[in-house]
Amino acid sequence: MVLLGKNLAAHRNKEILFQGLSFCLLPQQLMTITGPNGIGKSTLLRIIVGLLEATEGYVVFKDHKQTYPLASVCHYLSIQNAMKSSLSVIDNLQFWAEFYGQYLRTPHEALADIGLSDLGHLPFRVLSTGQKRRVAIARLLLSYRPVWILDEPTSGVDRHTQIIFANLFQNHLNQGGMIITATHIPLGLSENHTIALENFLPF
Repeated sequence: MVLLGKNLAAHRNKEILFQGLSFCLLPQQLMTITGPNGIGKSTLLRIIVGLLEATEGYVVFKDHKQTYPLASVCHYLSIQNAMKSSLSVIDNLQFWAEFYGQYLRTPHEALADIGLSDLGHLPFRVLSTGQKRRVAIARLLLSYRPVWILDEPTSGVDRHTQIIFANLFQNHLNQGGMIITATHIPLGLSENHTIALENFLPF
């Protein structure tokens, strides 16, 4: 099982954000993307997931000599939490569980894993910023997908929540998963690869 990016390039309007970027990620590996705001970290994540098309290059996921669409093997967590504010916490997770169609954990179990068992009945909109991010992470626990693509996963959370996330991320890696993240805050895990986007700017 391997996730490959080859000679990737991206534009915003007519400006080249990065070019000549390649990577190779194996099971149990974490890759962190770094750089100042606006340099293209989120753009790179969206290209890897398949939400944006690269100007050049390609991304492919291979397992036993077969290739798979990234959307079928990855969870993507953007800066947005992808939850409906009017629904309860548990109803939001139930929606995603049914969308994925294959349970690894129930919504109640996923809430317990992120320490919010007693808040499932509340509307999502009343949660604090950190609690909302916890629920967004709980979504990833509902169904197993080997690749996690995370955009600023620890944004707006306190130190206690960062530790909870670090344990969940490490558990995913221990199970043979892969993680690619763009973050300003270290996840508290050993990094196997770091991509500094400043190194892939046009000359």
